[in-house]
Amino acid sequence: MKKSIPALLVCFIISFALHAQKGKVQNDTSYYVTFLDKLNIRTFLSQKYIHVNIPSSGSVSDLEYKANPKLNLGVGFSYRGVTVNLFNGFQFLNKKDEPKGKTKGLDLQVHLYPRKWAIDVLFESPKGFHLEQKGVAGAGANNYYYRGDIKSNLYGISAYRVPNKEKFSYRAAISQTEWQKKSAGSFLYGGNLFHGFLQGDSALVPALLANNYPQKGIKKTSYTSFGPGVGYAHTLVIDQHFFLTGSAVVNANVNFVKEEGTTSDTKTSFNFSDVFKAAIGYNSATWNFSANWLGQGLWIKGPSTNENYFFPSGQIRVVAAYKFNVKHRDQKIKI
Repeated sequence: MKKSIPALLVCFIISFALHAQKGKVQNDTSYYVTFLDKLNIRTFLSQKYIHVNIPSSGSVSDLEYKANPKLNLGVGFSYRGVTVNLFNGFQFLNKKDEPKGKTKGLDLQVHLYPRKWAIDVLFESPKGFHLEQKGVAGAGANNYYYRGDIKSNLYGISAYRVPNKEKFSYRAAISQTEWQKKSAGSFLYGGNLFHGFLQGDSALVPALLANNYPQKGIKKTSYTSFGPGVGYAHTLVIDQHFFLTGSAVVNANVNFVKEEGTTSDTKTSFNFSDVFKAAIGYNSATWNFSANWLGQGLWIKGPSTNENYFFPSGQIRVVAAYKFNVKHRDQKIKI
């Protein structure tokens, strides 16, 4: 049942997005152009990342656990609101990195841009983390401390209204299916909801470092976080083709946190979270060459300390895409 909840959530959001896209988009074509009857073909390189920061007592640095992700090569297409991407972490792109250990599990990120909305759906369940710094917690001077038993689970949704959709396009910056010809921006408002946990077979803090961290003996930290958010997005366009996009939302979240180990305790707190997007590149009626970075960060306070756990994740992607005319009656747009 628990495994089916994220899948049902994704299906609901996709259905909502497709329903929201029905009908003609009333955009200002002097600002951006849509290509409803063009087939957009892309190839890309992408890499996702997931970090976990466990706060210290203040006298030493926080523990920063990192997953060891793969660099993926992929292909995909978009047509009339439907997007499909296929990718794989080929061996020639990923040299064996035994010192950092393996990360297994699922990392599903769905980013949707129906009319007047920006929606992100996450379901991440990696297992296997290493500490960022070499030579700590009993590892050799040139080795990383690796925990194959530590797993993180995070799933949830963020959704923000884009009031100025008539002039500002997320799709032009992120999905390559539209072309932003003039600079424009939009305020954003909405909210987010996340649930997750961080768990190990033994204490999350290594035994040799336990005296420096108030989470000594804690094996699992679980949390639920939700709240409203506001932000702004803007695309700067130079000479119609070169663009730079930035988008940031800050959420004021209520957090319910539970720590379990030798003892068990709960805490309710208020913290901020963020959702950001950035893109840069070249766009036209045919070609798109761009790079984008989509991410989010979640801060929560545990019962053992007033310092924050920090859960950042996201993906970076470099894209080359081409738009093909599918119907001969498509209106030609000058480049």
